[in-house]
Amino acid sequence: MIKVVIIDDETNAQIVLKNLFEKYFTNKFFVVDVCSSVIQGVKSINSNAPDLVFLDIQMPGENGFELFKYFKTVNFEVIFTTAYEKFALKAIKCSALDYLLKPIHHLDLANSLKLFETRYHKNSRQKKLTLLLENLNLDNQNSYKIAFPTVDGFELIHSNQILYCKADSNYCLIKKVDEGVVIVSKSMKYVEELLPEKKFKRIHKTYVSNLNYIVRYNKTLKEVELTNGEKLPVSFRKEEEFVRSIQHKE
Repeated sequence: MIKVVIIDDETNAQIVLKNLFEKYFTNKFFVVDVCSSVIQGVKSINSNAPDLVFLDIQMPGENGFELFKYFKTVNFEVIFTTAYEKFALKAIKCSALDYLLKPIHHLDLANSLKLFETRYHKNSRQKKLTLLLENLNLDNQNSYKIAFPTVDGFELIHSNQILYCKADSNYCLIKKVDEGVVIVSKSMKYVEELLPEKKFKRIHKTYVSNLNYIVRYNKTLKEVELTNGEKLPVSFRKEEEFVRSIQHKE
């Protein structure tokens, strides 16, 4: 069963959404908790480890967007719920899976859940692939975890867990195969020097990609597609070296 947590300060909204799940979606989804504030939601997420969180935006105290400051890595999908359409754009910019306008209709909820299931099953396949790669120990000489500096200390990550790295000003974002993101408090150049050279290649001034997770390269569009469906650009200056790498000519 897929675990769901609902975070909404309105009792009526909590009841409506919970009832929709119990009436239409009990075969796949189970509401493990209903919370009335961000703080309650944080505690529930930490204890229940939900797959999907329905998050109200307008709440007294801290609004829904404040939830994310409590997590270094977000290991759950989020669907925002709001009565105010003006919040929709901000919700999308927060990389939410989707948003629903109140009052929520069961057909709209069904469409959002379809989006979730597509991503959920894709992530499940990705995790199985990661486990396979780690079991095969593709890089014997680099089988240890790498300590990446963060604002709070260090994050230990095995290189097989990394999909790609993205430069972000003086920081670097590490996208993991479980869809989690780690913010490293160092530049891309620093991070690149920590990674196994034969396994990771700079494909663009902004991106370093794990070659093991590239499934295709579109020469016309100058972009690669990764196993999770994401597409990253390949710069003209990096193309020749990148092509040699994936053809094992180096």
